[in-house]
Amino acid sequence: MIGSLLGAIGQGFIWGVMVLGIFITYKILNVSDLTVDGSFATGGAVFAVSLLANIDTSICLLLAMIAGGLCGLITGLLHTKCKIPAILAGILTQLGLYSINLRILGDKANVSISQLSTNITFISKITNLTHTRSGMVLGIVVSIICVLILYFLLGTEFGASIRATGNNETMIRALGVNTDNIKLFGIILSNMLIGLSGAMLVQMNKYADVGMGKGAIVYGLASIVIGEVFFRRFQNFGIKLISSIFGCIVFFIIRAIVIRLGLKANDMQLISAVIVVIALAMPIFKENMAMRNIGKKNNWNNYRKNKDVDEIVEDKMTRINVTESGGGEYA
Repeated sequence: MIGSLLGAIGQGFIWGVMVLGIFITYKILNVSDLTVDGSFATGGAVFAVSLLANIDTSICLLLAMIAGGLCGLITGLLHTKCKIPAILAGILTQLGLYSINLRILGDKANVSISQLSTNITFISKITNLTHTRSGMVLGIVVSIICVLILYFLLGTEFGASIRATGNNETMIRALGVNTDNIKLFGIILSNMLIGLSGAMLVQMNKYADVGMGKGAIVYGLASIVIGEVFFRRFQNFGIKLISSIFGCIVFFIIRAIVIRLGLKANDMQLISAVIVVIALAMPIFKENMAMRNIGKKNNWNNYRKNKDVDEIVEDKMTRINVTESGGGEYA
């Protein structure tokens, strides 16, 4: 059980880098980018092929990031220059990337790197940790670096323009900022992180697969929502970045627990869909419950207020009746 949880946590940190990329487009830029499923697999495919070509592992990671960035560049150009809606531009890029990823892998559905040295095997050698725990260490280190870079980047004047573009594009454009270039940069940066995440997952799984990014966008959105549920009270931007990774870890822990309960691996897509539905619906349910509680409280207050008014009126009527009958203190 502990091994499964550690594996889930390791997967959570590795996929968490991808969630950071999705956070940039969906939460900061307010752009629906569906390139994710394709660029995730592209990053993994480029990493595996580069590693097979005896290129240094760190350079392979860099090439995976560049490949992911190029995928984002295509989507960004389709959206900003061709004026194609972002969601459609992402779908078009994603469809085209399936064929490109097959070409990168040499027209093979998957490529194994189990006999090659990677960052994870290096960590395993110097720390004597298992492959799973070494993968978790890699995920933690890379996640921390990515969060720090994004935190300081988006805290600059340029970063402020990125956030302002997502909050109020009309206003920031009126101030003379080229929002198309801002969006293009944001989408490229997002997919660079997604490609990096795909490369790390290839190291963890020891193979690259053309369909490894399937459902990535769903996992990412669910992780962001789960993180917001746990860290809703915090407004600090750094905490919001951390909450996305935390949500991803929780998401994979839930998946691991469900599998331990006896469901088959083939049910993973159904499990993931159910988790996503619950994660997305939870804030709505909480809001409805809060509104109901407010309504009940208001109804109770109105009831008490009306009751007090009725008692006052009844008391006054009683005093008037006593006075008219010539008795009581008013006699």
